[in-house]
Amino acid sequence: MSATAAVIHPAPRLPLALKLGFTAFMAVLVPFYWITYGPTNFLYFCDVAMFLTLAAIWTESPLLASLPAVGLIVPQLVWCADLIASWLGMPLLSMTAYMFDPGIPLFARGLSSFHAWLPFVLLYLVARLGYDRRALPGWTLLAWALLAVSRLFLPAPPADPAQPNVPVNVNYVYGFSDAATQTFMPGWAWLALLFVGLPLLVFWPTHLVLQRWRGLPEDAQPPR
Repeated sequence: MSATAAVIHPAPRLPLALKLGFTAFMAVLVPFYWITYGPTNFLYFCDVAMFLTLAAIWTESPLLASLPAVGLIVPQLVWCADLIASWLGMPLLSMTAYMFDPGIPLFARGLSSFHAWLPFVLLYLVARLGYDRRALPGWTLLAWALLAVSRLFLPAPPADPAQPNVPVNVNYVYGFSDAATQTFMPGWAWLALLFVGLPLLVFWPTHLVLQRWRGLPEDAQPPR
């Protein structure tokens, strides 16, 4: 192949097995979640991240990979830590209590295991594609929009016994528990804490690490 052809048709940076495997997983997860939990389930940060990751895997776009990476790597690692702690009988935040609920089908809990491997897939994508610095403002704006929608339009905990599968407390806008609203502070203060705390304490530090590790040079990133 000539050098010109290689430029026009660059070699894929991601293996086909990853693309097909991730797509197959999403082909199972999406219809199952839609039927079981309804469309509002896809407003969780993690579910939005899965769609962005799918797009990033096929387009090999650094920006599409960087958006979920800057927003989800740390929270999903916290999820992993809570899962291990809960398995040991010492839950940290009770985020993963549902993974041990025998009332939830094992198949559904198995699908939810994507929380455990998603951060490592995102790290792999950033390692292969590079980190786009525009991910920080992009994900922050997206997160704010999802938080606002979750608080204004989606139900608070606990779940309605008549519709137990309808998601409540989406994106933890009412606290860390799906059984009851947090009572440590007024609701508006908790939401404000999420709006300010997530960008400052989660997204920005992750951005700095990813930028230092695999940040793309400015001339390699498309103009805004």
